[in-house]
Amino acid sequence: MPVEDKMLLLRNYDLWCNLKDEDYDTLKIEHRFIEVPKGQYIYFEAYNHNKVYFLKEGYIKIGYIDQDGKEKIKEIIRQGELFGQFSLERDNLHGEFAQAYKNDVSICAFTIEDFEKLLKNRPDLALKYSKQVGAKLRNIENRLINLLNKDVKARLVDFLWQLVAQDLGENTTEGFCIPNYLTHEDIANLIGSSRQTVTTMINELEEEKILSYNRQKICFLDVKKLQKLVSD
Repeated sequence: MPVEDKMLLLRNYDLWCNLKDEDYDTLKIEHRFIEVPKGQYIYFEAYNHNKVYFLKEGYIKIGYIDQDGKEKIKEIIRQGELFGQFSLERDNLHGEFAQAYKNDVSICAFTIEDFEKLLKNRPDLALKYSKQVGAKLRNIENRLINLLNKDVKARLVDFLWQLVAQDLGENTTEGFCIPNYLTHEDIANLIGSSRQTVTTMINELEEEKILSYNRQKICFLDVKKLQKLVSD
């Protein structure tokens, strides 16, 4: 795809919609588009990896390898989200990896230096960026609080409710449906549980007609009932 077309696609996202041509020059954006095949790592054991990434298309798995050599998932990044050194700190990705997940992905990669230069020149963009980073950090904090204070079922229900709250699906005759990019194993990793437990609980929620789960989509059949479970 020509660079001009890629720039137009980038402008579809809120963070980038008001960029000017000179801003693209500041970011050297024509050199920043990267296509990554499914399963390939964007970075691994990133001790000195000082870049900010924006996911234009696909999914990215963020994780680390524990002391037993097992892969642990910290987060799954979706289209339109930031990852890497998003806090604009240096050298703080110790042991983290980022991998193209589910399918091929399209990303933009910026050095911290170039990105900071743009933010200094564009206070409006800096404000949008700080809001995105703030929301991301709050989500991380909430997950930690849930791990410390809630049982597994409450963590699962809260996780599912966050999927609804992000409003990334559509209303259908089945209910509110989102594309399914999560296996039971993914959800278990993200809420600190086991795959078997998550499978059992999702089956229970299906029996209660709260949701329908398959490989293609997750449909929330009774959003009000799910919300009530969150508040109980």
